[in-house]
Amino acid sequence: MNGTTLHKTAADCAQELPGAQLEHPFGDDWKVFTVRGKVFMLMTEVPGRPVVILKADPGEAHALREQYSNITPGYHMNKKHWITLEGGNGVDKELVEELVTDSYPLVVARLPRAERPLDPHTHGSRMRAAG
Repeated sequence: MNGTTLHKTAADCAQELPGAQLEHPFGDDWKVFTVRGKVFMLMTEVPGRPVVILKADPGEAHALREQYSNITPGYHMNKKHWITLEGGNGVDKELVEELVTDSYPLVVARLPRAERPLDPHTHGSRMRAAG
């Protein structure tokens, strides 16, 4: 998957999530997807390479970095809780969509219950079963 397709796939997936909003708090070079004001995905270019930055469970983030050369610690983010994804070999539509939909409930779970657009504990399992 090339970088342009990576950004389009990630953005299309993020925009389908309940309550997701696209913002540009850091300028036009950064696309920031939030839910109730909390960031779950960022997209930009790091020296000309399109990247997607996502929240991830620390154990899963480590395993993903071990398995994929195109997944590195989160760019300008907490390296334990965020990953950076670049396009390339081994990165396909299913992986991008899975990582985006995994990032979202991690952020939703930290919202006050009344602000949650869905139950983060059932959201992921339903998404995987449907996919």
